Amino acid sequence: MTQLVVLSGKGGTGKTSLTAALAHLASLEGADLRPVLVDADVDAANLELLLETHRVQAEDFQGGAVALIDQDRCSTCGRCGEVCRFSAVDQVSGAYEIDPIACDGCAACLYECPEGAIQMEDQQAGEWYISDTNYGRLFHAHLFPARENSGKLVAHIKRRAQESQEELAAGWMIVDGPPGIGCPVISAVSGADAVLAVTEPSLSGIHDLERLLRTVDYFDVPAYVTINKADIYPQGTDNIKDLCRERGAVVLGEIPYDLDIPRAMAAGLPVTAFQPESQAARAVMEIWKRISQLIGGEGTARELIEL
Repeated sequence: MTQLVVLSGKGGTGKTSLTAALAHLASLEGADLRPVLVDADVDAANLELLLETHRVQAEDFQGGAVALIDQDRCSTCGRCGEVCRFSAVDQVSGAYEIDPIACDGCAACLYECPEGAIQMEDQQAGEWYISDTNYGRLFHAHLFPARENSGKLVAHIKRRAQESQEELAAGWMIVDGPPGIGCPVISAVSGADAVLAVTEPSLSGIHDLERLLRTVDYFDVPAYVTINKADIYPQGTDNIKDLCRERGAVVLGEIPYDLDIPRAMAAGLPVTAFQPESQAARAVMEIWKRISQLIGGEGTARELIEL
């Protein structure tokens, strides 16, 4: 199964809209070869809004443990508060309590408690789901507010998606990755055959694209670039192309500013399904053609750009 991860250095570049359109185009390869889809932006998952989903499974995600004090055994010595580096131990009316949000789960208090009054309890950090869509099976998740382990949750849903490969006979796994360059991005990139970076012609877009390309390059994953709303600031688009030449990243295509994209979002559809004759849809179709040929080994990047 070929694994493509769509990333952006910052939010709001159109990454999820592009991912939904690629999912639609990949599904047209054949009803029996629909892609496996993953929404790895577990802090703000919204790919399902564009894919006409029907949820078929929901499971809890246990993300680490928090300390809990047994008040019957606690001698109120205060040792737990002394060793806690996260200021998670509070004294309330003479009794010691642990704030589950502040607790990092390091277990230092457990090992230092002379009374053995502290234990670690598993903590539900979120939920993960399997949904059927018109374009393939979707694996997605929701990380609860103030919870960590987003990287582990991303790894978990990607692993479940990979396990479904044989059952679904999927030729593609298309991953809507999280923005930025943090732990969830690293988990999303793990095992990828290629990254498609989505950027926009703005100062922040260029800056964050450079950080993203450096991150992907560290993991030795081929990176390609798409410039969204490329026509609203031509000089910025040229600057992105210059950066990509310096970094050795190939620009696969440019998507023009097109009001059919927000209209498609309002309709809950990929733009390629909503209005396939629009300028944006035609640009995405060309990008899909190029990225599928590249990963499939049917030509070099330079040859494809010259098509």
